[in-house]
Amino acid sequence: MTSLYEPPLFAALRGADRVLVAGAGGGFDVYAGLPLAVALMDLGKSVQLANLSFSALDLIDVDDWCEPNLAAVTPVTRGHDGYFPERTLARWLDAQGMHSTVYAFPRTGVRPLREAYRELVRRLDIDAVVLVDGGTDILMRGDESGLGTPEEDMTSLAAVAGLEVPVRLVTCAGFGIDAYHGVCHAHVLENLAALDRDGAYLGALTIPSAGREARLYLDAVAHAQRHTSMRPSIVNGQIAAAIRGEFGDVRFTERTQGSELFVNPLMAMYFTVDLPGLARRLLYLDRLAETDTQYEVRAAIECFRRDVERRARRSIPH
Repeated sequence: MTSLYEPPLFAALRGADRVLVAGAGGGFDVYAGLPLAVALMDLGKSVQLANLSFSALDLIDVDDWCEPNLAAVTPVTRGHDGYFPERTLARWLDAQGMHSTVYAFPRTGVRPLREAYRELVRRLDIDAVVLVDGGTDILMRGDESGLGTPEEDMTSLAAVAGLEVPVRLVTCAGFGIDAYHGVCHAHVLENLAALDRDGAYLGALTIPSAGREARLYLDAVAHAQRHTSMRPSIVNGQIAAAIRGEFGDVRFTERTQGSELFVNPLMAMYFTVDLPGLARRLLYLDRLAETDTQYEVRAAIECFRRDVERRARRSIPH
């Protein structure tokens, strides 16, 4: 039973002791889960971090591989010096005196990723998995006017949907960010309403700007921007700016030159849904289940999109 005084996100995780917080869409997505991870740690839960990786994982030493598609990245793991978000995060965690292993999954299809998740869940005795998306395009069901960048998000969603774990959730931070990639956010809201009717929407929760979770997150994002100066995270830069109370066209990297940002308080909120409920609404889930490569995932999505009747783009009338 949920109530206004206990956010449904935390009510769902109340009975979990060992939680895996995992970035769904690659890059710096795992960073968007840090405020939640810190809050859960402060509640006394064991929290592990993982990420679908865009890094050059082929440079990692063989001893850091747990399985063919699962690497344990530590502060001293070998890798690309210019772009390695998982190691950058591991080094930041180590400097905070926190557990500093970040697990990394290479980009594959659903079947290998599902097996890698299954092995990680077994090794760590995980009883709750929270997939984190920087942005909200993981909430797209497939018939929207624009899907954003769905390949990695939906690979993660389909992989975790195939696990037998007591609690599986998806949470998104950075509402509005995916407009750059063509997402219609009226469709995001429409999808959340449909999930609510199904009993699968766990509501929205603001990351308090004055809290310890926000302070540590802002420090981690600033650390990552210093150590990945050529490719800082645009998504987490906007979420961080929103948490600081900034608004509008906020500039923090030359990577956004030529585009107008709209940083706002909605970006500093977690929108959370039940993962199996979200997976049931993914119209092409069955086409992804047995894919082995990202090429197959991309082809399956493109094939589905050729035949589906798409919802017309609409504006939010406010």
